[in-house]
This record gives sequence, structure tokens and C-alpha cells, in this order.
Amino acid sequence: MAARHTPRGTARLRIFLLGNGRKPQVAREAENIRRAIGERADIVASDLNHEIDLTPLEADVAVVLGGDGAMLRAARQMGYRQVPAIGVNLGKLGFLAEVDPTEFPTALESLLADDYQVVEHLMFECSVRPGAAARETAPRRSRQKAHEAAAGKLLGLNEVVIQTGPPYHMFDIELVIDGEPITTYSADGLIVSTPVGSTAHSLAAGGPIVRQDLSAFVITPICPHTLTNRPLVDSSDKTYELIVRQPGATLVVDGQIQIPLAAGAAVTVHAAPVSFRLIKLPGHSFYRRLRTKLSWSGQPIYSANAES
Repeated sequence: MAARHTPRGTARLRIFLLGNGRKPQVAREAENIRRAIGERADIVASDLNHEIDLTPLEADVAVVLGGDGAMLRAARQMGYRQVPAIGVNLGKLGFLAEVDPTEFPTALESLLADDYQVVEHLMFECSVRPGAAARETAPRRSRQKAHEAAAGKLLGLNEVVIQTGPPYHMFDIELVIDGEPITTYSADGLIVSTPVGSTAHSLAAGGPIVRQDLSAFVITPICPHTLTNRPLVDSSDKTYELIVRQPGATLVVDGQIQIPLAAGAAVTVHAAPVSFRLIKLPGHSFYRRLRTKLSWSGQPIYSANAES
């Protein structure tokens, strides 16, 4: 849902400067942005190594350098105190990080003038209930990861994926929604994505594009054995449980967190109590991003008599 942010009035703009400093272009661009900001705003925290706990700090905007992966890390780093974020795209596709470095000076003017909107995007929480065999068969390090995931909830923005591992054979995943068994997928894996994640791994697996400000989850099987197994779009008000029936599977959260799963493990996914807050600048829109980022060849035809 899009809503105009609360104006700051005469207060100075407070900024988080975040990104992946392991990439040389990010470190270089961070210096350019610091110079562009100069004395016009306050950089409350600068973290290019994903090290600072941002939750006790106050900021108006998070400027994130990198691609969509950097935006996903920033969303998790901000945790349950989400700050409106704007991404400066130094990656490849950039569905979330849509401002080019050359556009940042113009974007900064909009931020300083409070000329932007904030769009709320669904985030999720997931947790793992280890299978009975996990403690007996998993390596010690893997058992520790599973224990950590089971002890708390993982916050994410894009998707939860359960995928097969060596020897990469097809396996069974049972889907349960709000306690009701739905089906068992025989597939290479299963994706539960948010609308933001619908243009990532889920789209590559044949899932639908879902407008990013909708409140829904997309369940997409990866190479299902049964051709009638198709992607499912359902409400974010529900709780989704994915039960793995064979060993050798891995849980992947936002493409960045990996946790081995034993036979009988169950992964629970539901809407988080916070939303990712993405800054929308004038002249930018979801449909424009689709046309640009997906290189759709068909251009919209405008009628001279059509109303804007």
C-alpha cells in the first residue's frame, strides 16, 4: 500500500548509508554519495559490511548501495524497525534498487524536499521445526544452524525456498495451509515468495508476476513431476507449513541464508508484523520497472484522446 510519509518539517534528514563493501564499486560510490550529501543531511550510520545493529538508531531514510541483494540484506539488518529505503543500483537487474548512480543527485533533492511516497511491502517470518532424525544424522555445524533457526524466527523479504541437494534427486514436500493438508509436491523444490519475490526465483521457475504492494504469497513448485501442479497465489493472512519427507533438502531464505533440513523437518512461513518500506520517487512506477527491467518489447500505445 502506498502512503505519503510524514513530513519532517524543519528537521534535518537523517540517513543510513548501507551496502556491500566487498564490491569495489560500492565503496567508490559511497564516497560519491557522501560528497553529494555534504552538509545538507546527517549520516547517522554508515555500514558497508553489514555489521552495525541499526535497531537502536533513528533515521528517516536508508540509502542502500548495490543490487537487489543489498536491499534484502538491508531489510533484514533493519529488523523490526524498518526505515524507508531507496536503492542505488550497482547490480544487474535492480527491481528494488532502481535509482542509477547518475540519478542520485536528483533523488537526493526529492528526499530533502519530502517529495516522495513510501510503499509498504509484505515481509515474512519463517521458522524450522527439525525432523526427528536431524539430531542423529546431521553434521554438528548443520545441527547448530537448524537449532538456531528453530530457536527463533528468520525475517525475510523475497522468498523461502526448499530445494534438493546432492545427489539432486526429486523429493516430496507436503504443503499445509492453516492446518489443512493441501497437496504433496514431487519436485526439485518449492518456493514461497512475497509479491516482491515474485519477480525473482519464483518468476524463473514459472511463477506469476504479482504487483509488489499486494498482500499475498505465491507458492511455486520447481520442476514438478505432476504437470497439473501449478503456482498458487493465496492470502498473506494464512500460515504456510512445508514438510520435507526425505533427507538432503536445504532451506534458503532470500538466497542468502542456507539451513540443511533433515527428513521430517517442517518450515513455517507467515506474514511478519513489519513491512519493508520502499521509497517511490516521482516518475517511477512498478509498471515502468517491469517494462525496463524485463525488456518487454511491446511498447504501450497512447491514444491522443486518452485521459492521463
